[in-house]
Amino acid sequence: MEDQEKAVNTDEISRLSNELTYRRYLMNQGKLHHYFRRLSVPEYIALHSISVSGEADGGPGSRTYLQDLAEKLKLTIRQTSKMIGELRDRGLLVWSHDGNGSEGTYVVITENGRKLLAEQEAVLKEYYGSVFERFGKENVICLLEKMKELDTIMAEEFEKMEGEKGNDSANE
Repeated sequence: MEDQEKAVNTDEISRLSNELTYRRYLMNQGKLHHYFRRLSVPEYIALHSISVSGEADGGPGSRTYLQDLAEKLKLTIRQTSKMIGELRDRGLLVWSHDGNGSEGTYVVITENGRKLLAEQEAVLKEYYGSVFERFGKENVICLLEKMKELDTIMAEEFEKMEGEKGNDSANE
């Protein structure tokens, strides 16, 4: 049975990969963006991560280091710095460093940042509350667990293919 599951023919691989790509596209580019007016999705995720990190580290005013945020968002330091700079310029974050900054820079969410985050969360709770009610909480939890598992496998395969690509270039 397990061998049958692994033996996916090329037509199935094509059909399933197209469907998966399409579903991820819809999730990332679909109507959900309609609910983000004052924050982009990455900005919301960054503010939420900073807020949650602050709560875990001792409440409001706690620091989130730029490097940690970049890792969480799967962005480069340069990309993260650009976004953080924009959030800072809008008064949603304070961006600072200890000493001369050689130990890294950190951000702290401001009161304006907390207010905007709370507004965005209220919109998402209203939308997702209805979705979860219709789809079922247990189904959502199962789907998220499976998505995390799939993301891990996809990342491993990507790294493996990139490594093979690098080896091919070195052998030429």
